[in-house]
Amino acid sequence: MDTVSQIALGASVCVAVMGRRTALWKSAAVGGVLGTLPDLDVVIDYGDAVLDMVLHRADSHSLFYLSLLGPALGLLAARLCGDAAPARRWALAAWLALFTHPLLDLMTVYGTQLLRPFSDHPFALGSVFIIDPLYTLPLLAGLGWTLVSGRTRANALGLALATAYLAWGAAVQQHATALAQASLRQQGIAAERLLVTPTAFNSVLWRVVAVGPDAYHEGFYSLFDAAPTAGQPAVRFDRFDRGAALIGRWQGHWAVPRIAAFSHGFYAMREAAGRVWLTDLRMGQAPYYSFDFDLAAAGDAPVDDPPPTRRVGRRVPLDRGLPWLGRRLLGEPLPPPR
Repeated sequence: MDTVSQIALGASVCVAVMGRRTALWKSAAVGGVLGTLPDLDVVIDYGDAVLDMVLHRADSHSLFYLSLLGPALGLLAARLCGDAAPARRWALAAWLALFTHPLLDLMTVYGTQLLRPFSDHPFALGSVFIIDPLYTLPLLAGLGWTLVSGRTRANALGLALATAYLAWGAAVQQHATALAQASLRQQGIAAERLLVTPTAFNSVLWRVVAVGPDAYHEGFYSLFDAAPTAGQPAVRFDRFDRGAALIGRWQGHWAVPRIAAFSHGFYAMREAAGRVWLTDLRMGQAPYYSFDFDLAAAGDAPVDDPPPTRRVGRRVPLDRGLPWLGRRLLGEPLPPPR
């Protein structure tokens, strides 16, 4: 999730655990710092754009490492705050502030390597967008009211509402997935894997990506869409070439199998502007993807020691994307901006 959400979650969790055992502002400050601490791995430059992507949310998001670090940082916080609050309580608060960070990231589609050093599998549920005000605002409101009024129930209520919103997102995702699977069958589209994840800043409009060997299909579903007539699919798909020949030719380049594993198979390749491109299909929408990597010049062959990859992400232009998002979210059957 975004930095503001992680700070708010860490602060709220720490205030909930510490209660009135220490000054509320102290526990909020400590929790806010710890809540964002795992994301400091973004400052590490691995010298390659693909490595920068797949090694983010890695060791710094390991539940094992954070469980070792949390109590120690809690004891440090107890000493720095210098009050009568029990050190064990500080240790628990610090551990939870750290531990909940990767659990929240798990809800997004990016991929969080929770089980390092035992496994580098990138876990991702994809049931909430990386920035969603309906998750963050209850945390901020509850925490803010607690700091102003001194009433910790407001903070607890904010945590409860934010957690309930995550549960809502997971439930809607299951509903949208069932509709997407039925729509694929109705349209005779065979897919090896299916991704259903919310579009920007909401949990009403969902993006669906179905990947096959040679192509991938993209569609959108809103909770406000009109009910389809008999025999009509709830989700209509656009087809895009996946670059199967390029994928086969470039399997020898280390970045291709690395992105294939990290994206859980939601990737494509293409040649454009005289270059070979490798694209993670999970974040963005066709043809605007956040993680689009320049591998080499078109016509080159994979080599044992290739030059570093370069990320050239693209975003939907705001003047086209935001109006489309608002209208499509409300159920208007508009084609996406291409």
